[in-house]
Amino acid sequence: MKKAISKAGTSKVDTKEFELPETVFVRDIENRVFQGIVLQCLAKIDGITLVEGNFIDNILGRDSLEGIRGIHIEQDSKHQCVSIRIEINICYGISIPEKAEEVQAMIAKTVTELTGLHVSNIHVIFRNTVPAGQLKNISDLVETASDNSVLTESSVEEEYNEF
Repeated sequence: MKKAISKAGTSKVDTKEFELPETVFVRDIENRVFQGIVLQCLAKIDGITLVEGNFIDNILGRDSLEGIRGIHIEQDSKHQCVSIRIEINICYGISIPEKAEEVQAMIAKTVTELTGLHVSNIHVIFRNTVPAGQLKNISDLVETASDNSVLTESSVEEEYNEF
């Protein structure tokens, strides 16, 4: 006589019975990143300059991205958006409404492209008018900030070379 083989131990498990938690992806962007992006945008626009740091900043040598005065960022992680406030000086004789629109459009486009975040507000504050001869170029500040914050392979070799 042949015995009947029981199929109770070979039943398949239904994967619908398991509930796996959703994966949560988090992306944090420091304010220094936004300051760097805004600074790069402003360096491409003629006729404006950032409001300079105060006397204490100059004495302490705060001329890197940490000491940038005039670029303020507020992030809203709940709504995935960012609000930007910029304080700049403008060269005398340039149309303020046109320059404000140029600054706002370039910053909104670039920040959205590079971070994927919605720019909810860009508040441009014009602090002062500056004669054309006294206008400091923002690109000089960008170069100084990048020189202080970027560590290259050659600078590492020079710093740690014993000979």
